[in-house]
Amino acid sequence: MKMHVLQGLGLRRRTGVHPPARKLTRARAIEHMPLPSKVILPLQQHIGACAKAVVKRGDEVKVGQVIAESDGFVSAPIHATISGTVKQVTTIASPITGQPVPAIIIESDGKDEWIELVPADPKNLSNEQILTRIQNAGIVGMGGATFPTHVKLNPPPQKHIHTVIVNGAECEPYITADDRLMLEETDKIIAGIKIAMQVLSVTRAHIAIEDNKPRAIERMRKTLAQLSPPERITVVAVPSRYPMGAEKTLVKSILHVEVPEGGLPMDVGAVVQNVATLAAISDAVTLGKPLVERVVTVAGRVSEPKNLLARFGTAASSLIELCGEPDTSVDQVIFGGPMMGIAQPTYDSPIIKGTNCVLLTRSDFRDEHSCIRCGRCIDSCPMGLMPLMFVNCDKKGEYEALPDYHIANCVECGACAYSCPANIPLVSYIKNGKTELRKRGIK
Repeated sequence: MKMHVLQGLGLRRRTGVHPPARKLTRARAIEHMPLPSKVILPLQQHIGACAKAVVKRGDEVKVGQVIAESDGFVSAPIHATISGTVKQVTTIASPITGQPVPAIIIESDGKDEWIELVPADPKNLSNEQILTRIQNAGIVGMGGATFPTHVKLNPPPQKHIHTVIVNGAECEPYITADDRLMLEETDKIIAGIKIAMQVLSVTRAHIAIEDNKPRAIERMRKTLAQLSPPERITVVAVPSRYPMGAEKTLVKSILHVEVPEGGLPMDVGAVVQNVATLAAISDAVTLGKPLVERVVTVAGRVSEPKNLLARFGTAASSLIELCGEPDTSVDQVIFGGPMMGIAQPTYDSPIIKGTNCVLLTRSDFRDEHSCIRCGRCIDSCPMGLMPLMFVNCDKKGEYEALPDYHIANCVECGACAYSCPANIPLVSYIKNGKTELRKRGIK
């Protein structure tokens, strides 16, 4: 009998890896960046349909003004992040995919003029009104997935949601944006949790924080203890193991159930939201504030790593300049962490909604060797898969066999590649395999 997955074989407790944390900015308070002189705003900053521009060259805009409307159910609007003049509607390489995407360039007038914000009390709003505010604010998953939040908080009626899981794991090395947010914006995050619970009609939430963040755990617990009346919100210290922050890993760790293959957390009654997303929900619902900025960790080979509150569309080089001179060996800038981050073609790539880190590194290209069948990729896979089989199928062109090994369950976390002594770029092979399956219409 073929054994394509290792579920039930007692190996799940050993899954995941432990890369050096390198959380050099955990004690660095969030700093507000100076306003950029211009921003470049890609219209594809989310999973789903690209937003459609509604401004043209020469238009004057204010902060928070919609400059691109969502163009589909799974989509999100884009807002001006500075006040000034639209200089160009153009095309750039996407910081996410590298593919050409439309973008709007705005030149600042230095005034930082905002649209009029309309505050509201969530208790006086219907679920539909709350979802509309979240949608109009352009909120997407800020842990990196960038799935439109109003869609996620509006599951199909046949899905019975009973739990909100708050993702405060932040398991990637270097990144401390969420850690600092939990320390400095605790009340705002909890307000966002309560709004999510309200709109989903659930009475239970768990805040998952890796146990290497004791201050965040303590701060959250202390703040929750002061709530009156108390809420059914608990803080769960989860093991510091990569990729603990993956949705399916969190669901397994918190609820002790597995998300079915090809399914989502909602299939087992859970909705997972990142802490930064929840803070943005609070701003959108209570203040009427669109999503125009986020906390970004700047780390790696810089002299003074920091956590910066930066407007979307700001060039990475502007953030880097605030962190001192980079190491002379730096030849690569990555958006995200070293495990799942995306290398950028230029230091001037604009930060977007899903950019939680700007990481400066030295590229480490190693020769790929033949698989030695050590099984480390299998031991490290959080989904209980056999990554080596994906590589074999890809190299032989046997793409139709990939579904037999459950490639759809791969979350592309990179734990397998990190563990591989043969330096095989397993994630690259996996992504190629998934692309070939889509081309062939194979599920």
